[in-house]
Parts: sequence; C-alpha cells; structure tokens
Amino acid sequence: MRVVFFGTPQFAVPSLAALLDAGIEVAAVVTQPDRASGRSHSTLTPPPVKIFAERAGLPVWQPERPRGDLFLQQFRSADAELGVVVAYGHLLPPELLAAPPLGLVNIHASLLPRWRGAAPIQWAMLTGDAETGVGVMRIEAGLDTGAVWLQRATPIDDNDTAATLTDRLSSLGAEALLDALPDIAAGVAPRPQDPAGATHASKVDRALARIRWDETARLVSCRIRAMDPHPGAWAVHRGVDIKLFGPKMVPSGNTSVDGPGMIESIDGNLVVRTTAGALQIDQVQPAGRKRMPAREWLRGIELPPSSRFE
Repeated sequence: MRVVFFGTPQFAVPSLAALLDAGIEVAAVVTQPDRASGRSHSTLTPPPVKIFAERAGLPVWQPERPRGDLFLQQFRSADAELGVVVAYGHLLPPELLAAPPLGLVNIHASLLPRWRGAAPIQWAMLTGDAETGVGVMRIEAGLDTGAVWLQRATPIDDNDTAATLTDRLSSLGAEALLDALPDIAAGVAPRPQDPAGATHASKVDRALARIRWDETARLVSCRIRAMDPHPGAWAVHRGVDIKLFGPKMVPSGNTSVDGPGMIESIDGNLVVRTTAGALQIDQVQPAGRKRMPAREWLRGIELPPSSRFE
C-alpha cells in the first residue's frame, strides 16, 4: 500500500513510525510550515513530524494550507492509494478527500461520537470521563463525523494529566491504525457513528482554563490535570495570576478553613477548599515565573487568615 501521511505534532510521530515499521510505502509527508519560536520569534522551529520524516529520508511538503490546484496536483502526483491524517491541524477540501482510491482516514483521540472537535483529550479529562480512547475513521466533510473502522479504549487514571494521556493515546493510535489497515485496504465498510451520542470538544482557551472553586474537588482536580502542561489551570491570588499543578484529594475533615478557594497550609503543604472537598496542590507557577514546589511558594508569602484564590 502506498500512502501520503498528514501530521504535525509529536502525537502523530508514532503513527508515521508504525507505518514505516510495517513496510507501508510512505510517498510523502504533509506537515505544517516551520513556525517562529523563542522570545524574539526570530528562530524557525520545524514540527516534530518534519524532523522525524527528514531523518527517515521521506519527502516533506509544507503548504501554508493544503488547498488549491497546485497542491491537489502535487498530491495526485504521489499516486497514493490512501491518505492518513493524524493531528495535522487543517481541514481538507472535498476534492482532496476524493483523490485517492481508498480516501483519507484519521486517527481521532476520543471514543467517537463523544468529543468530536479540536481538544478531545482535554475535554474527556475536564468532564471526569472514566475512559477515553482512539478511533480510526473515514474523513468526510463534517467535523469528525465519519464512519469508524475500529476503536481502542484506555482508562483515565486519577494521576493522569493531558500530557500523560496524550502520550498513551499517541501509541494506542499507532497500534489501532495498523490493526485497521487490512480492512481499509480490503474495502470493508466502516461503522457509521450514532449522532445522538455526539459531544463537541471546543478549543482550549484561557477562559476554559480558569479554575472554578465552586465545583467539587474532583472536578477542580480534573480541570487542573486537563490543562497540564498547557495552558495551565489558573486562579488569582492577591491580584496575581497563578497556575496550579499536581492536585491531590484531601480526606474530608482534614481542613479547618471553609469556603471555595480558601487557602490553608497543612504541614507546609498548600491546601485549597472547593465547594465540596479540598485539594492539596503540588506545584504552582506565578505569572512571569517558572514552576515551583507549592511548599516553596508558601514559604515565600505571608499567609494571613482568610487568604483565598479567586
């Protein structure tokens, strides 16, 4: 089988590596352009997929957008039977989807139809889902609405962060892709999604990352872990934005303060009340500073009675 691979971040690298390890011929790799990075934005940084592809000796294409007659002609020149898309970052036009004989397939990081959209990993954690997974689906005009060949599930652990779950789903997606390829190549029809179970995972923004102390301790913990490492769940203390990381549930009755957002130091540990229960916080990051142990931050501030996060 001859494929063109579309992908950009580290999440996509295991799938590309799996195709090569399985002896699949990758005609070309399509990824996003190098982007400016650093404080001065003077250095162009290539995406992880490009770095891997070039080391593997694969042709790399980096259109600003995968549209227009020129790109379509370039894609057709690869003479690929299938397109494989993993976290590429652009919607593909209908004429491109119709170009290869087997169409284009996508590795999506949720158990569809739950969490269609841009941030399925974060939303599965944010809402306290017990499990999530990956699916191999046909790409069509709708947003993550295509029929699915197979799915693989994994539990969401209480200690998972978006980073650890992303790593696990990245590997699981590569395995699922190889498992699905024989059916895809044989023309086996995928299973349509049930639209009644669809939920939407919108992009993560600053507003979504703000901690709501009027939620339960479990949901606050879910939000903090869902935003770790980026963009970081945050609250305000004395007018300063502070990101919080590493939440742990505190047994009921182990705190003496009351009220959502109220702060307490217990054996030198940072403990914060929610509307139901409390959390011990392992690390903090005040605005303009690096992550630090919460114990260190507590030692560096005066903690008057009735101190709280807003």
